[in-house]
Amino acid sequence: MGSLLERRFRIAERGSTVRIESLGGLSTFLTMSYILFVNPAILSAAGVPFEGVAVATALAAGVATIVMGVVANYPLALASGLGINAVVAFDIILGQKVGWGVGMACVVIEGLLALVLVVAGLREALVHAVPNAMKLAIGVGIGLFIAFVGLRNGGIVVNDPTTGVALGDLTSGPALIALAGIFVGAGLAARNVRGSIVLGVLASTALGLVFGVLEPPDGFASWPGSAGFETIGEGIAPANLADALTWALVPVIFALFMTDFFDTIGTAVAVGEVGDMTDEQGDLPGIRNVLLVDSGAAAFGGAMGVSSVTTYIESGAGVAEGARTGFANLVTGGLFLLAILFVPIISLVGQQVQIAEGVFVSPAVAPALVLVGYLMLRLVAQIDWSEPDDALPAFLIVAGIPLTFSIAAGIGLGVLAFAVVKLARGRGREVHPLMWLLVALFLAYFAEDWLSAHVF
Repeated sequence: MGSLLERRFRIAERGSTVRIESLGGLSTFLTMSYILFVNPAILSAAGVPFEGVAVATALAAGVATIVMGVVANYPLALASGLGINAVVAFDIILGQKVGWGVGMACVVIEGLLALVLVVAGLREALVHAVPNAMKLAIGVGIGLFIAFVGLRNGGIVVNDPTTGVALGDLTSGPALIALAGIFVGAGLAARNVRGSIVLGVLASTALGLVFGVLEPPDGFASWPGSAGFETIGEGIAPANLADALTWALVPVIFALFMTDFFDTIGTAVAVGEVGDMTDEQGDLPGIRNVLLVDSGAAAFGGAMGVSSVTTYIESGAGVAEGARTGFANLVTGGLFLLAILFVPIISLVGQQVQIAEGVFVSPAVAPALVLVGYLMLRLVAQIDWSEPDDALPAFLIVAGIPLTFSIAAGIGLGVLAFAVVKLARGRGREVHPLMWLLVALFLAYFAEDWLSAHVF
């Protein structure tokens, strides 16, 4: 068995052992397992069946992570992407007022598009077309967006007819348990405790049960029934794929693609650098296999009904523990598959609580969303705010995504601002042709209602 593992994963060659790889895989799972609670909460807000998302999230993450380990032989775990699921839920399903099956079909199309581009060798062209500051700003803007969703889920921020948003009743049970979880997670994160996000969620859940804010589950483990698999296959239904291929959804699919594609490249290289696995040029050897698996996983996530499955930066937790091969992914993926049995606990964490007439929140999930937003916001320090070509488009993206409550709209504002700034400074020739294509796509996106009324 030892020689078989060595031939397949080259564990000793990369200076590791089976024990180290196993501990690394466990560490990665503990660090990113919050997605098991958060993904169902976000997608169910857009009408996707909660139990189906809970089961499929664990199943998709487990399968994709194991495939990445076997094919690419890197300790890069995958699961439904935070930020990407927000695009699907709020921009596509709710924003475009389409069925959730159509939203998942958009994910399938985006994943297949990414797969074709990787096979065709066009990855480099796309990477160089979009300025780095804009890529960073997209991450920051999505971080603020997710944190905003988290604060609303905790009842800490509420809708207000006069100001739009306002501070909620912080003495209410949901707000108190959400704040407690946020502060527990923040304190543990400040002390570099592994799994601090999950522990914050568990703190909110425990307090919710103790003080009667949350209802206890009927059990803790069970094999999912038919409802646990009802999201699978909707994204590849011919009718949903046909409805997804409409002009109104093209810019949104492209925004989804950008968010997914560039995040994957940055994540893979960043984790590789942590583990000293990159070459002299700073590239990850064999990254093509990583991108092939990741792109296929995106389409697979859509087919499973759980949004795009993508490579997680939390894989760095396992690498920090010494993981260097895909064997660690077998452990991480196996634990995700085991989580399928614990849907009752996941449902408890995602439980909705009424705070006003017709207003429901999920306070136990709030700590994960807020703390993930904090982690993503740290990218803002890498943007050069002294250079207008970078700063103005980046600012509109960062501000536009949460304030319009639309990731696609925020990206579109940044793309248009980039073109305007370059033209104003006499640098129009510096704009990549693909960026001009994006300008046209987002102009059509913003003028969708006018085009529908007067052209189509």
